[in-house]
Amino acid sequence: MKPKKKVLITGNLGYIGSVLSGYLIKKNFIVKGLDVGYFKKCNFNFYKNDKISQSIKDIRDVNFNDLKNVDIVVHLAGLSNDPLGELAKNITNEINYKATVKLANLAKKSGVQRFIFTSSQSIYGISKISKELDEYKSVKNPITQYAKSKMKSEKYLLRINSPKFNVIIFRPSTVFGVSNRFRSDIVFNNLMASGFVKNEITINTDGKPWRPVIHVKDVCNALYAGIVAPSKKVNGQIYNLGIVGGNYTVKQIALNAKKAMNNCKLKIINDHKDPRSYKVSFNKIYKDLKPYYAPKYTLKEGGKEILSFFKKIKFSNIHFKGQKTNRLVRLKYLIETKQINKKLRFNTK
Repeated sequence: MKPKKKVLITGNLGYIGSVLSGYLIKKNFIVKGLDVGYFKKCNFNFYKNDKISQSIKDIRDVNFNDLKNVDIVVHLAGLSNDPLGELAKNITNEINYKATVKLANLAKKSGVQRFIFTSSQSIYGISKISKELDEYKSVKNPITQYAKSKMKSEKYLLRINSPKFNVIIFRPSTVFGVSNRFRSDIVFNNLMASGFVKNEITINTDGKPWRPVIHVKDVCNALYAGIVAPSKKVNGQIYNLGIVGGNYTVKQIALNAKKAMNNCKLKIINDHKDPRSYKVSFNKIYKDLKPYYAPKYTLKEGGKEILSFFKKIKFSNIHFKGQKTNRLVRLKYLIETKQINKKLRFNTK
């Protein structure tokens, strides 16, 4: 019997990491978590992950001991979207880029076999073409500090990739679905939350911008595929992470939320323009990672799941607008209450 492989998940106490931990445990991996703990208390206890060896540590402080006996690293940790990235631009570079470089170098020296990095489709910037964007040929135009940090990280990781240190990069679509650390600041979750709390779904734009979306469990399935697929298939590869048919306009996403909410009101305000509009191709991930990657969750299933979750936890406006489900609100609260400083480090007594 082969010994179990040990996976280090950075950012395991985040939205995706909270689901991925249990997913990999069920797949018979030994899971170690490393997380700074910003969102540790934003927990709904929907899933139980008792079999994790947990380290509460800033990713900027990672060292060799954190990688002892680790076979695979799944690197999720970082300031996780454009608004968070703009909160402290220089710190975003420190956390998302410099810490990634440090972690990857330590991982390679420690004998880690695979390094799986979650990048972002934000690196495509503002797309002015209707054609679906692919991983290599499509123009990259990162605009925000968050997107720039992800792009720089991708380039560095591919430079240190080798036959013994496999680098696999995923660029996820906007994620939706239930997690222990649910987020209501991402598009479908936000629209569902609005419908549940206010009985009205509000779109501030005209609803025409395109957004690719994917369920959090399908993200976990893709990361698992990156772990188990043959090296010759995935080594040094970049994948847009999404599902066929997963490109929607914001209005189409809202209509799915409206249907899941038993046809509550839909209001299109159209009081500002959103230049971010892009459709993404997922041909490569289906081609390379078949049969390991088998996504199956649509907005319909996701809507039913989220509605059930809301009812179970008695989701309220406090949840919807508060720090428990809004990452930027949470970080600002930690700063205002002097729990973390301007460098986004926890203050020590």
